[in-house]
Amino acid sequence: MLKRLYGWMLDKAGHRHAPRWLAGISFAESSFFPIPPDAMLIPMCLARPEKAFYYALVCTVASVLGALAGYAIGYFLLEAVGEPILRFYGLSHAFEGFASDFNEQGWIIVLLAGFTPLPFKVITIAAGATMMPLHILIVASIIARSARFFLVAALLWKFGEPMKRVIDRHFALLTTLAGILGVGGFVVVKYLL
Repeated sequence: MLKRLYGWMLDKAGHRHAPRWLAGISFAESSFFPIPPDAMLIPMCLARPEKAFYYALVCTVASVLGALAGYAIGYFLLEAVGEPILRFYGLSHAFEGFASDFNEQGWIIVLLAGFTPLPFKVITIAAGATMMPLHILIVASIIARSARFFLVAALLWKFGEPMKRVIDRHFALLTTLAGILGVGGFVVVKYLL
């Protein structure tokens, strides 16, 4: 099923309304959809490098709006909608323990999940379920999602097809390392300065 969804997204990347599809998928990925928008962003940036930063902006704005939808799912619809999503990712049992500690370090978790391939929708739903202050979710989402999408766009704009092969091969490792470095910087500033 996921492979078909991925193929469908690649097909939409070549569609004349591709930016609209990109926005819709970015929005959905932050609240319930299983495949990240990178599957569309990468081929769109390669096809139109002059629009790479516009596409990153579309992803960022739609993803932050989708984070608000994920928050609403967790806040208002946890049992009806949120729990089936958590079950899909095999996280429903771990969620209770996670939720109790979430708000204490939630902004770090949102930053990491927003930048790495972790399922961002799980974090946005958790933010709503634990009633994380909305402004923290918004700020952390803007920072993490813009960093992620603009980094991908910049690399593809600058290096093109060779960078696509590197990103495809090492995407999880690259984004996880960059996310750890970014959050590590915040921790160092907060606790050592």
